[in-house]
Amino acid sequence: MNQVKRRLIFERLRAANPAPRTELHFTSPFELLVAVILSAQATDKGVNKATASLFTVANTPAAMLALGEEGLKEHIRTLGLFNAKAANIIKACALLVEHHGSEVPHDRAALEALPGVGRKTANVILNTAFGEPTLAVDTHIFRVANRTGLAIGKNPLEVEQKLIRFVPKEFLWDAHHWLILHGRYVCVARRPRCWECLIQDLCDYREKTASQDKGPV
Repeated sequence: MNQVKRRLIFERLRAANPAPRTELHFTSPFELLVAVILSAQATDKGVNKATASLFTVANTPAAMLALGEEGLKEHIRTLGLFNAKAANIIKACALLVEHHGSEVPHDRAALEALPGVGRKTANVILNTAFGEPTLAVDTHIFRVANRTGLAIGKNPLEVEQKLIRFVPKEFLWDAHHWLILHGRYVCVARRPRCWECLIQDLCDYREKTASQDKGPV
């Protein structure tokens, strides 16, 4: 795919959704951090349901530590891997209190040093909470980037590095959200909804679906 097509793709995504945002509910960088940790192998809808009650009783590191691991589990047990997530969140809160003045650090290395936080989660925090032009490559973005030809890579890091290089700078801050939403609702895994895709004529995917009831074009 050439840069002319890439620019056209993001121009259309921007025109359709000028101010894309994460579907996770949060009111502070700390709430976002907790929500993103909880989102592993869980839907945003499920996370939002859990945090709606959790954040009313614990929306700071100190309050989360006071709630404790067992108390936290009571709010998140509907989510996958809730035992490990609870342990990681409590450990992360302890580090935030002890080393960061109870604030979420605006620094990749410091973020990735927190339990439960890897490169993808750090990129989400840096982008969504702090406005950095980062791209968190989850399964949706990995699929969309490879399927469309935007950035072909064998692993998330390779795709991330290519997207950072290929996406026109003016679109970098919002690209993460556009691509996730496109993969979540249109360019889905099992049967992409090409018949309603606003970039289907720019996409390199060969087996485009003509309609909901028909096979490939």
